[in-house]
Amino acid sequence: MAHLALYRKYRSQTFNELVGQEHVVRTLRNGLSSGRISHAYLFTGPRGTGKTSTARLLAKCLCSEGGPTPDPDPNSEISQAIAIGACVDVVEMDAASESGVDDIRTAIVEAVEYKPMMCPYKIFIIDEVHDLSAKAFDALLKTIEEPPPHVVFILATTEYSKVPATIRSRCQKFEFHRGSLADLVDRLKVVAAAEGAEAEPAALTAIARMADGGFRDALSLFEQVLLTADGPVTLLQVQQQLGLVSDELIDALLIATSNRDIPTILTVLETVARSGRDPRAVLDSMMYRLADLTRSIYNVDIGKLDDAAQEAGLHETAAKLGPERLLALRGWAGEAYRDIRDISLPGLWLESRLIAEATRDPNLTTHRAVAQASAAPVTPKPAATPKVAETALREPPIASTSAASGVSEPARAKPPVEGTPASTPALEATPNEPVNPEVAEMHAVWMAMVEALPPNIAARMRLHGSIVDSVQADKVVVSLQGQMHVDWFNEKPQRIGYITSQLNAATGKEHRLELRAGKKKHLDPSK
Repeated sequence: MAHLALYRKYRSQTFNELVGQEHVVRTLRNGLSSGRISHAYLFTGPRGTGKTSTARLLAKCLCSEGGPTPDPDPNSEISQAIAIGACVDVVEMDAASESGVDDIRTAIVEAVEYKPMMCPYKIFIIDEVHDLSAKAFDALLKTIEEPPPHVVFILATTEYSKVPATIRSRCQKFEFHRGSLADLVDRLKVVAAAEGAEAEPAALTAIARMADGGFRDALSLFEQVLLTADGPVTLLQVQQQLGLVSDELIDALLIATSNRDIPTILTVLETVARSGRDPRAVLDSMMYRLADLTRSIYNVDIGKLDDAAQEAGLHETAAKLGPERLLALRGWAGEAYRDIRDISLPGLWLESRLIAEATRDPNLTTHRAVAQASAAPVTPKPAATPKVAETALREPPIASTSAASGVSEPARAKPPVEGTPASTPALEATPNEPVNPEVAEMHAVWMAMVEALPPNIAARMRLHGSIVDSVQADKVVVSLQGQMHVDWFNEKPQRIGYITSQLNAATGKEHRLELRAGKKKHLDPSK
């Protein structure tokens, strides 16, 4: 006999076995008990949450020999036939492979005219219905709007927004939720007991967390681990089989980054590399761990942790990091997880990013630099003496004589903007083109944002010497020192998108960024 996957072997056969969707079960049972049966149902939700299983359970309820009932006999002939897909009156379609208008006409539009052969209803289950073509939806629309009394449609989709509104409005909608960590662990315990397998609580928790709320994914991962199990399933075995990095190593990496301990960072990364873990797996495990640490430090329930040592380690690491550093690391990890997809040497890149984060001055964040820059008054330099602007940056202010008193007093100079990088130019006023205060203020924000970028990324180098040319509503025009730098950013949309996101974070507003080759003269305070 062919092997049957665990998620198929332990598919729910009654509503009582359906886990995590009590709101759906309650509504369906009430409708069946009162005889209020809809002609079309739409099940929507993430993958692996029981949509297809519920569709088959509803088909069993409607096709029961004694008429529609909320509790059909799972051992009856019709229920068994529906469970294995052998009932002639229950037609299942996969819209991902049968999406054309001809498929719909042949399988549904023409078939609805025939009455059921064995059951009270003829039921059409269409999985991933959002994959149907536009013409297929048009062909289905009239039938699903006014079907014969013996026809019931059950549609399932993971992308509700892609189902046309004309179809959605004719169906009863049921939203399926992701399973909680506790529900997934409980289900894994039931399956493990049925399979005669022993498993550590921490191992089942790790599998449930990786499943991300999907019961089918949890059973598939558990089956993968069972294939290599020699005795009880342990947490170490789960981590090795599923490519995870241990919590101990991730904790060591996070604490070393927080403590600016570069040798430990390098040692831990080398240990991870020797074990064959991909750098992306490091970020995967780090993001899972940071999520648990965040919930722990804010006393939010993270689900079942039956291992006292595991729970103690979680609280200890959270206390060492503290809430401020923990949230900063979560933000860093999220950006790194997004950027690593475009990196050709992810190992060296991750090492550099961790070192940069460890050595970054925690007091010089983008938001703080922007606040300092915005607080400083921004005034244009005197238009009558443009040559004095460059001198004033290197020498004491030139004394001027008051016409009223005859006493010399220092000329008023613009106060420097704290946090301005020496490598980023200031704006130069000319007699014919004084500095616009709005542009000068945006330029101060831009300089602080560039300074806050990680020092090892190519984008920061190419923004060296850039200035803000103009601000037009939500559009910011920036000049770079050379067309080759502009071409580099325009080559990949994610590059300019990254800089735009940093600027938006710094200003707290949405902007459109345009880069061009600079034509204005730059005034560099370092020269």
